[in-house]
Amino acid sequence: MFDRKHLIRLTHALIVPLLLAGASTAGAAELKIGYVNAVKVIEEAPQGESALKKLEAEFSPRDKKIVEMQNRIKQLEQDLEKNALVLKEPDRRAREHEAVSLKRDVRRLSQEFREDYNLRRNEELAALQKIVFKAIVEIAKQENFDLILHEGVIYAGNKVDITDKVLKKLGKK
Repeated sequence: MFDRKHLIRLTHALIVPLLLAGASTAGAAELKIGYVNAVKVIEEAPQGESALKKLEAEFSPRDKKIVEMQNRIKQLEQDLEKNALVLKEPDRRAREHEAVSLKRDVRRLSQEFREDYNLRRNEELAALQKIVFKAIVEIAKQENFDLILHEGVIYAGNKVDITDKVLKKLGKK
């Protein structure tokens, strides 16, 4: 039914909150817990905005090329539709072949664009996460936090939410 890993995870999921609850009632003044909304920090940090601008500058020429090719395809298809009856057979076939070839190129370039963009976005996100992590750890050490949580938190009150402090440290506010 449960394998060993699931049983260990379930045990941790049940014991850790109980330990935290026990620690907070036994010596509430001794344990200092904080919470960071990491998604908000990553979305609002100036470093995140900078990374997006960097990606946009890097990938906008390729995006423009793809859009130009798509416009060329539309133009060819409209021209073919309009002039289908007056075009000679070899000319019509040549334009149809050009449209098919362009569509193939656009699909290939679009796929390469998405793959390259996702790879670079993930690289930028990883670098940003390191910066955010470092800022959180610095705040935790400076303010003597015992525990900082960021994911899997159902509720965090204003007293423990240090998201704005992290954004301030990163230069947002």
